[in-house]
Amino acid sequence: MTGQFAEHIAAAVLEQFADYRSRFQTISAAAQLRFEKADWHAIQKAGAARIDLYEDNSEEGARAIVEQLGEVVYDARLWHDAKRCYALKIQQRSDPELAETFYNSIYLKVFKHHELDDAHMFIRSAYEGQPIRSGADFCRLYTTQQGLVALLGKLLDDYAFNIPWENRRRDIRSLARYVREQIPSIDISREDVSVEVMRSVFFRNKGAYIVGRINYTSGAMPFILPVLHNGEGAVYVDTLILDENDVSIIFSFTRSYFMVNVDVPSEFIGFLHSLIPMKSKAELYSSIGFYKQGKAEFYRSFLDHLEASNDQFTIAPGIKGMVMTVFTLPSFPVVFKLIKDRFSSSKNVTRATVKEKYRLVKRHDRVGRMADTQEFTNFLFPRNRFAQELIDELQKVAGSSVEVDGDLVTIRHLWAERRMTPLNIYIDSALASDNEPDLFHAINEFGKAIKQLAAANIFAGDMLFKNFGVTRHGRVVFYDYDEIMYLTDCNFRRIPEAMYPEQEMSGEPWYSVGPNDVFPEEFSILTACNARVRRIFNELHGDLLEAAFWQGMQDQVRNGDIVDVFPYRKIKRFARSTILPGSDYS
Repeated sequence: MTGQFAEHIAAAVLEQFADYRSRFQTISAAAQLRFEKADWHAIQKAGAARIDLYEDNSEEGARAIVEQLGEVVYDARLWHDAKRCYALKIQQRSDPELAETFYNSIYLKVFKHHELDDAHMFIRSAYEGQPIRSGADFCRLYTTQQGLVALLGKLLDDYAFNIPWENRRRDIRSLARYVREQIPSIDISREDVSVEVMRSVFFRNKGAYIVGRINYTSGAMPFILPVLHNGEGAVYVDTLILDENDVSIIFSFTRSYFMVNVDVPSEFIGFLHSLIPMKSKAELYSSIGFYKQGKAEFYRSFLDHLEASNDQFTIAPGIKGMVMTVFTLPSFPVVFKLIKDRFSSSKNVTRATVKEKYRLVKRHDRVGRMADTQEFTNFLFPRNRFAQELIDELQKVAGSSVEVDGDLVTIRHLWAERRMTPLNIYIDSALASDNEPDLFHAINEFGKAIKQLAAANIFAGDMLFKNFGVTRHGRVVFYDYDEIMYLTDCNFRRIPEAMYPEQEMSGEPWYSVGPNDVFPEEFSILTACNARVRRIFNELHGDLLEAAFWQGMQDQVRNGDIVDVFPYRKIKRFARSTILPGSDYS
């Protein structure tokens, strides 16, 4: 009888997983049509819907199994046999690592995130270090035997959309000139140069991205070719990204997930990782929409890192938060965030509200300015990596979430997030070292981050420097979400003039303040810390102190405008002037 139940569980989980993958691929496959129609709102809705798919299918699968099997489903021994049956069923699939993770999700939902045991679930994957090889050619190969121009022309033809190129000749000319300027060390006329290009195009927001690698005698370099819609039924090449750091930024943890057709995920990720090895496989899985697989890969890499290191966890650098407490392992580039038991009296939020804010960010367009996170329940840490001082601090501020039992520390609920340098620390360092370029850059990035979030209908709420971080690429990113809200839900007002001096001198406002009222003039307190900071901020982003700016952004959002926020600098974009007379590009 146990074997019959185990077989039932394995078959039910696989059926639900297959349905999830089919629906996931259907949404992803329609990305090109949405791009060609310039249906930007549909793109955003599809992104959120695809994220919801995983929870919907795993919840449905867990609920059905419990209903069908009754109390016997809670016999952990049954799941040992179910895991074995399931492992056999997924052997011939092209996505077995994703199938394992889906099984884990259903198991955890049934057992409410308890009974964590590799005997009953796939804590370690059977496919770790063994990428699946499909035998299919998922890349196109080009050579320079007929010259660079011929190569570029063939590439644009192979990746033509169902709408025309705005100016194919111009784009080929721009690309050829850029290649010769940026990589003069490669002698295309003499060297044996080849170009591998992934057949699947990556779609995100308003862009389509053609991804590949240039191979030459002494090495290789990644490249990305962004293609944009001109709003008039045609497309054009916007630029060519060749620098590995710039390629990495396009796959940033601060961006929405790509829509891309993926038949063999591990093979696909393996190629991407060879292009940008600085990106972990966990980040790459997440970047193409498999965020649960990214979570699984992250956890396994974390376990491996614990075995290979011996440093101690510590409270993360920066000013302590009023809602979250944050700790980190110095040798691992991640912070762990958990909700405090009690909040500062100035914070009008609940634990449920905080969780909802983080889910909002997960589903929303992050425009390169909000950090992605991985949410965990009952996360286990080795007790010997925690100093007693840290244990005391965690139990003091978040005791309901922390359990110490023998050799383990269990955090009942937390988020893992890429570690960044807190903006306040970055600014203080620039001031102390009198580094004007770094100071200017940080303040400018801070203002741009706020504006780009506003364009995406996000009001950050608490905009103190301590709530922003600086990535290794120098981008300023928002990471404290407990007070975010939709921009269109805010009521931006000017502070009314005081009717008499006593009102202005009063410690209390002389005007009514509604729950969603925001007074941008008060943002001046953000830069009150230093005259140089205030001067730079006012010069670059003084409009953030005016209610009219915010009201204008609200009008833009309500009108349905979606602002272009691309993951590369404007200076890199090609000019779109007409092609010069006499050109031989065709």
